Amino acid sequence: MPIPTSAGTPTRASASVSTQTPASSQTITHTPSSYTLPDLVCFAHLHWDFVWQRPQHLLSRFAQYGRVFYVEEPFVHGDDASLEAHFEIKERQNGVKVLVAHLPAGLSEEATDQAQAKLLTQYFAENSIDQFVSWYYTPMALSKSRHLQAALTVYDCMDELANFKFAPPRLRELEQELFERASLVFTGGQSLYEAKSLQHADAHAFPSSIDKAHFGQAREAGVDPADQAIIAHPRVGFFGVVDERLDIELLGQLAEAHPEWQFVIIGPVVKIEQAALPRTSNIHYLGGKDYKELPMYLRGWDVATLLFADNESTKFISPTKTPEYLAAGKPVVSTPIRDVVRPYGELNLVQIAAAADEFGQAIGRALKQKDDAEWLARTDEYLATISWDRTWQDMVNLMQQRLADKK
Repeated sequence: MPIPTSAGTPTRASASVSTQTPASSQTITHTPSSYTLPDLVCFAHLHWDFVWQRPQHLLSRFAQYGRVFYVEEPFVHGDDASLEAHFEIKERQNGVKVLVAHLPAGLSEEATDQAQAKLLTQYFAENSIDQFVSWYYTPMALSKSRHLQAALTVYDCMDELANFKFAPPRLRELEQELFERASLVFTGGQSLYEAKSLQHADAHAFPSSIDKAHFGQAREAGVDPADQAIIAHPRVGFFGVVDERLDIELLGQLAEAHPEWQFVIIGPVVKIEQAALPRTSNIHYLGGKDYKELPMYLRGWDVATLLFADNESTKFISPTKTPEYLAAGKPVVSTPIRDVVRPYGELNLVQIAAAADEFGQAIGRALKQKDDAEWLARTDEYLATISWDRTWQDMVNLMQQRLADKK
């Protein structure tokens, strides 16, 4: 099993949550004026094949112009102490190489880090990785990689991992070390930027973006997936990882108060017990789905929701699903997450509600909003200002500038 050395590490994905991305997410719609970056080596706490999100959007774009190596958390063979440590190499979208260290059972935390460091040193030598960008999603990876000499170090801080359930005690300490090493810090949202910019002089906010062509498919006619077709309307949906960030109490209250609505929940359950989930006849847990399937499910919803709890793990989140829901043309109701309130709530693109009765009233209004052409026009006007292509290009520009400054 994977070693839980970094916050937010999910269980290894099963086939039911495979995330092969459609062609619309693999091809950049514009060519950068120049691309001069060396190899990119990413150290991540998220498995590439878990759910398709920020790392996959960005790194699959980098891979169109150069070599990209994605170093995952190790896989420990709990029943084999004699196994020789080795890397498993998996090729993914646009040639991204995913590196998974396979380690024997019984290693201490220090020995685990040493084994991975040795594997990385060998792999870098064998593959002539000498000029490279180190791209971090978790500070915990420093324990196995700090000996590697990067031309540029980037910390893409997509979440406040220290606030997540089961966060390692050393995470905050290692994040301070990463701040000292990093030339650039990118953040996954405005709230996170406001916090991290106090700790690093070269921080930049890159909130969650959107693949409009992919999620825009939900606006077209199509067949309802079989497991959803049997569910009555109105349908109120949510997709994403079902973990401590989901307000399961709110979900239960809404389902009991509104038996006339059907709640469709899509996503793998992580770090919470299945028994803790509310179970009523109008809540339907459909499990994890491929990224390419999400527009087909969204197409059949009447309202999309952001059912996030008010706790430490949601304090700095910037949900990617906000613009994804909107690109699908669906009215959205959200709890008062700061990076949803700003800008979506303030622009009156998303309804914001907290308590169950207020949230239920907002869903009632949203059921009528789907026919509001003026709202949809304003939504599309805003979505035209953001894209993963633009986010990626702005990151490339900053990285190339910092490398030029070093020279």
